[in-house]
Amino acid sequence: MLTLRLARGSHPLVLLRRLLVAAASAGVGFLLLCALGYASGHPAQSTAAVQRLLWCLVPLAATVQFAVAVARTDPSTRPRSGLSAVGLGPMRLTVLAATSTAVSCALGSVVALLLFLQLRGDLSGLPFDGAAAGLLDARAPLPLAAALVLLSLVPVSAAVASGLALRGRPVAVPLPDDGPADGPEEDHPVPAAPPSGLPWGVALTSVGLAVEAYMSRGDGHRLIPLPGRLDDTPAGVLAGWALTAVGLAMAGPGLAYHCGRLLQSVRPGAVRLLAGRVLMDEARRIGGPLGVVCAVLSAVVAAYALHGTGPRPLGPLTVLGSVLVLGCTAATLLTSALEARQDRARTSRALVRLGAPVSALRYATALRAAVLLAVFAPLTWLVAELAALPLTV
Repeated sequence: MLTLRLARGSHPLVLLRRLLVAAASAGVGFLLLCALGYASGHPAQSTAAVQRLLWCLVPLAATVQFAVAVARTDPSTRPRSGLSAVGLGPMRLTVLAATSTAVSCALGSVVALLLFLQLRGDLSGLPFDGAAAGLLDARAPLPLAAALVLLSLVPVSAAVASGLALRGRPVAVPLPDDGPADGPEEDHPVPAAPPSGLPWGVALTSVGLAVEAYMSRGDGHRLIPLPGRLDDTPAGVLAGWALTAVGLAMAGPGLAYHCGRLLQSVRPGAVRLLAGRVLMDEARRIGGPLGVVCAVLSAVVAAYALHGTGPRPLGPLTVLGSVLVLGCTAATLLTSALEARQDRARTSRALVRLGAPVSALRYATALRAAVLLAVFAPLTWLVAELAALPLTV
């Protein structure tokens, strides 16, 4: 009940982000149901059914990442001073955020089930009834228990991931002009330590590229065609890409941290110092989503290099999965940037009170974006070229 009341009183942008999470959950649920329908209609093709299910794990992971990012930026579940007195401590707010995430994802799963049954023709008297009966293998019965288990994957995974990501968040300390704080505020905050995942990220990325190259030996165009119905790509290539994505996500914070150090090198001025210090402090928050976006874009570039000019059209399920992955990763990056902006709002207000021009803050933001683009854009192109090279020789 408290979750519903907070949802009703939320800002329209917060509600929009929750609706986007529900929409992404609906898309993933629909893909999972399609994989289940294929397995039910083709019991002899178990390998193809497993490959379809493996393909669904990519948009599932992207959706869970987006749901966690939305939960972190929800103002109604951010720990604040004074809430513990009314029984809303950090642990209770974490449970509340996980519950809100599960409710949003469950709403999307229900929509996916209704849409899937309608397009199969199982629900009569509705528009577009049975419009995709052939694509969704309507001739075979749909196991209800298996469908419910698959539809629960997104809500359960998103709720657990949100709870793990939000536990132990520090309580926000208000500014002196906003009221007294619950505890003493540090006069000299300790600089953020550099992330330690850069070497492991580089190693995992190299292993992922090696696995993709090994699994694509021989006639590369035969081994890695773009799937028209999510059943043509071998599992080894998908596993290699997953390792590459995890490696780039681990390396992203370290790369962003060193981008901040790069901004402060060679006689920096006040704006460059501010931009570099903020980027170093936010490296862990935005570096991971930047690495995932880099992995997704590199996969898109590699796929276009292989099949962009070919005659083979994309199937509807491939288009849906691609839109989900691209949309969720981009939305996660934007949401993480919004969270970083919320966290440095105190610093920005303090600088403005001290006389810093607003244009200097905007210039610092532009500098951070420019240096990240200058580093991650060539990295994306390099990973795409290395991934496509074994497939074109």
